[in-house]
Formats: sequence, C-alpha cells, structure tokens
Amino acid sequence: MTQNATEKRVLAAIGQRREAVNDAIDAELPLAEPERLYEASRYLLQAGGKRLRPTVTLLVGEALADARAGEVDYRAFPTRADGEVDLMKAAVAIEVIQSFTLIHDDIMDDDDLRRGVKAVHNEYDTETAILAGDTLYSKAFEIMADVGGDPANTLEVMRRLSSTCTKICEGQSLDVAFESRDDLQPEEYLEMVERKTAVLYGAAAAVPAILLDADEEIVEAMYSYGVESGKAFQIQDDVLDLTVPSEELGKQRGSDLVENKETLITLHARQQGVDVDGLLSDSTVESVTEAEIDAAVETLEEAGSIEYAREMAEELTAQSKQRLEVLPDNEASELLADLAEYLISRGY
Repeated sequence: MTQNATEKRVLAAIGQRREAVNDAIDAELPLAEPERLYEASRYLLQAGGKRLRPTVTLLVGEALADARAGEVDYRAFPTRADGEVDLMKAAVAIEVIQSFTLIHDDIMDDDDLRRGVKAVHNEYDTETAILAGDTLYSKAFEIMADVGGDPANTLEVMRRLSSTCTKICEGQSLDVAFESRDDLQPEEYLEMVERKTAVLYGAAAAVPAILLDADEEIVEAMYSYGVESGKAFQIQDDVLDLTVPSEELGKQRGSDLVENKETLITLHARQQGVDVDGLLSDSTVESVTEAEIDAAVETLEEAGSIEYAREMAEELTAQSKQRLEVLPDNEASELLADLAEYLISRGY
C-alpha cells in the first residue's frame, strides 16, 4: 500500500519517539533476580510494538511546551510552574501497563502469538506469565511515582492510572461476559471497548497535561481525545481482522469471526438480519480457507456492516481531533491530529 505524505510523517514521528522509549524501557526495567521472572516481564516489551501510547504522551507534552522532539530533554521536561518532570518515565509507565494487559489477555484467550513471537505463557509457562504481568503492573506505578515535579500532580496521575487499570479489568470482564450473550447491543460493545482499550489512550494523553500543570479544561480535553481515538483504533482493528491478508496481519484473517467474537461489525450485521453464527459455523482458525472468509466478508459488506464500522471510526476520530483545539497551534498538536487519522487508516 502506498503511503501518503501524512502517513509517512506520522510514521517518522512515531519511529523517532519509539527509539527513545525503547532505550528508556531498558533503563527503567533492568534484569534483576529472579532472572527468569524479569526476562519474562521484558520479553514482550522487547519483541517490538509501535509504542503508540507513549508517543501520545510525548506529543502532548511537546504540544504544551511548544517544542519539537530533540529540543527538550524528556528526562527534565519543563512545566508551567517552572519545575521539571521526567516525562519519559511517564511514557514508559504507560507502555508497561499496556504490556501487562497483553500478557494477561493472551493467557485468558490462550493465544499462541503476540507481535510475531510466542505469547509469554507459551515461551515460558502460565505461572511465570501471570507473575510477569503482575510485576509489570506494579512496576508501572513504581516508575510513575518517580517522575518528579509537584507531588500533588504525581498523586493525581497515580489516581488516574489506578482508575485506568480498574477500568481495563472491567472491560476485560465485560468482554468475557459478552461471549455468552445473544442480545448484545452496539452501545454495550462500545462501552466495553472504551474500558478495555480506549481508557489507556485517554491516560496516555491526560497524564502529561497533569504533570505539566495544564488547566483542567486541557486535561479533560486530552483525556477525551485519547478515549475517542482509542475507540476508533479498536474499531479499525475489527475492520482489519476481516480485510487485511493474514501475512500482513500476523495472524489468521477473520479469526474474530471464526472464534465467534462479537464486534461492531457483527452486531450491526445481526441487526440487518444476517445469520452471523452461520457464516463460518464449521470452521476453526486452523481449518478456515480464504474463500470462506471472502464469502463471509462479502455478506458483511452487502449488509453495510463494514462500512458502518468505518463510519463510526471516522466520526470518533473527528470528535477526537476537535479536542485538540485547546492546544497551542504547533507541530506536535498537528502530529496528534495526524496520529488520530493514522489510527483508522493504517493497514495493520
């Protein structure tokens, strides 16, 4: 797929900040004893990842400071109150939380792969993977507690982060409960997505605003930007699961449909009278063919369900970009708008 100029710019911005975040992860999460536990904790973080959430954290900080990457020291980032905070620690803490959720999610779903490598519970064992996730959870707060600056701001950030983790668990619980529901509504699915996925994007955007002494209006606008972008991100994932070739996805195309996972697409299709359960009723992830998936996708397209999901993602993205109007007009705020668009235009 040919990249347009905006996408290239966004990917360059993500890549530049990803390198800095990766270096900081190594520094903030060194190997320790027991070595196997810390190897497992670092395993998924070292396997890759776009680092989208910490990129949001750094970009919001840059936008508020009216600075570009490289012009300020993330480790001694200036606040409006003439103090300094370690914004990179905040970014790392957000990514560590993300990794904790992925490890536990893979255990619950018994997924084999993550980021192109074995899931942690397959590379090590389930007991070690659970402990690795728990370790990352606690380490995230340990790292965030050491950002410096106004203690009142740090306390508020810790409160927000703990609330975010609670909501993520609530979202995962809803996701599990939905598997046995046959009367699920799109609004309920979106609420689950907000808790399970989007609130961490919200925290990624709100945390730097709090640490840098931004006004409450800005803090809440950044949180809304993150939540709305995060919901759009998940909806795009649902679309990609059906429309992107397996080799690009890194997993079997249509796996959500084969595993009977409800998405905004399937919920809309049910409302249009489509027999979603019968689309791939006799298939498994291992046995499903591309022709079977093509036929299922065609049915969903004819029902308007894939387009419905795309339009919902575009609407959420438009809302998220409006939230950025409270920021100074600079390169970082423009990148935040472009990043929101990238989340729903990416190919994988």
